[in-house]
Amino acid sequence: MKTTVKQVVLADLHPFPNNPFSVREDAELQESIQEYGVITPLVVRPRTEGGYEIVSGHSRHAACEAAGIAKVPAVVREMDDSTAVIVLVDSNIQREHVLPSEKAKAYKMKLEALKQQGKRTDLEDKETCGQVVHKSRDEVAKGESGRQVQRYVRLTELLPEILQMVDEGKVAFTPAVELSYLTKEEQANLLETMGSEDRTPSVPQAQQMRRLSAEGQLDMDRIFNILTEEKPNQKEQVKLPVEDIRKFFPKNYDPQRMEQTIIKLLGEWQRKRQRAAKERNNDAR
Repeated sequence: MKTTVKQVVLADLHPFPNNPFSVREDAELQESIQEYGVITPLVVRPRTEGGYEIVSGHSRHAACEAAGIAKVPAVVREMDDSTAVIVLVDSNIQREHVLPSEKAKAYKMKLEALKQQGKRTDLEDKETCGQVVHKSRDEVAKGESGRQVQRYVRLTELLPEILQMVDEGKVAFTPAVELSYLTKEEQANLLETMGSEDRTPSVPQAQQMRRLSAEGQLDMDRIFNILTEEKPNQKEQVKLPVEDIRKFFPKNYDPQRMEQTIIKLLGEWQRKRQRAAKERNNDAR
């Protein structure tokens, strides 16, 4: 792989096509670049039509544009499409605040790139679902099990509106995976019902919908009946915006993992209160 390091004019840099990671405004990064310059070079590859395609460093590129910087240091590498996708995903997947939709699209892109390179991708094989070799797991996502990667990729089958609700924490991750097996028409009916009834499906409800969909029996009436079933978490709900509680958790926690941790901590708190009450009762005797 031919590699060179050079100063590249910002105007010659172009974003990676179908980049699954959004480029968010980062005032802190902009201030750092204004004060110290670009410490970590971008990784780019030459374009046949001229200029360079950014493989790693979209946020740094945006910060440089905002700061009015004309040139940036870049590592220029000759890469084919599949290699570029793998580098793009690997350099962004561990960054702070990666949305479920971003992970879903990124993992799917990397799996397809690995497939093009002729490497094992057991993750896509329905017959070996869950039976993932260490090599495939490590190549797709370090720190994520092969099964979890599969579940994220399933989210790409959701309608964009439902996927956005997953990003916003309105639809939990596990039921979202189940809903991804519904047809697009069934998902559209579900989306309409969720909006009119202001409800989202629980895991058992999503599983029931998936089962009926497989049997060809999931129509609008059944979706309505399932979704409007009274369930404990719909009698009274406590909603905690993700942005308000994220500071209390490690950077790699998604909304589902934060919810699980909160429930676990509440359970420990309840047990402490019960022990304290028991001790008070014993003292009073």
